[in-house]
Amino acid sequence: VLEERPAITDDRAVTDTDDSGAAVPAQVKDGSIDFDHVSFKYNTEAAEWILRDVDIHIRSGQTVGILGGTGSAKTTLVSLIPRLYEATEGTVSVGGRPVAEYTMEHLRDEVSVVLQKNTLFSGTIRENLLWGDPDATDEQLWAACRSACADEFLERMPDGLDTDLGQGGVNVSGGQKQRLCIARAILKRPKVLILDDSTSAVDTATDAKIRSAFANELKDTTKLIIAQRVTSVCEADLILVMDGGRVAAQGTHEELMKTCDIYREVYESQQEGVSIGG
Repeated sequence: VLEERPAITDDRAVTDTDDSGAAVPAQVKDGSIDFDHVSFKYNTEAAEWILRDVDIHIRSGQTVGILGGTGSAKTTLVSLIPRLYEATEGTVSVGGRPVAEYTMEHLRDEVSVVLQKNTLFSGTIRENLLWGDPDATDEQLWAACRSACADEFLERMPDGLDTDLGQGGVNVSGGQKQRLCIARAILKRPKVLILDDSTSAVDTATDAKIRSAFANELKDTTKLIIAQRVTSVCEADLILVMDGGRVAAQGTHEELMKTCDIYREVYESQQEGVSIGG
């Protein structure tokens, strides 16, 4: 294992020149994302494609919602952006440049990913948040926590940011873990922020507050939100409906309600559940 050479390397990374004319690794200029007829399979010899002929163009700063059933390849799609996987066919570009032309360090420094199942480390809340920005001030830490609605429970804790989380964050709830991980991602000020069902454990009111903070405070960051609830993405600039490894439809909420049966059925079933629950 130690001697194995990773399949994804920096071998194709290119350089730009800085103001003095010196060669520097290519920088990610903005958060625009392009999938140019991208297909993917885990093994090149496998018969089954996980993603097939995905063609998407996302402008920098847009909010993009991604919906689809289990196994529709939503997570695989976004994993191609920071090169956790390599596209088998086609090209994934960020900032107008194919992702393979960046060093792994420069690309992944500009992409923050928050997963449904989050990782917190032993230590204090402050120490966990500083992974996002080691130089962040208390003011910046609290600002990120407010954006992620984590301040609501932090202010009730006697030690605030210096509260000890224990191993893996055992003394906070699932929803609180998610909000702390979102705050940590915000502190990076990334060009691309990917939320993979990472508000599943918070209530709809808190989810709405977090989305509102994103819209107001992360205008230059491209936000990709994988969600199960249509309400989490209905205000997005663009919504992608995934089905069987393909983008079955894309458009705004209003457009998809008129043109996409899958989207309309999901929306109506969730609205029916809300009215029954009420």
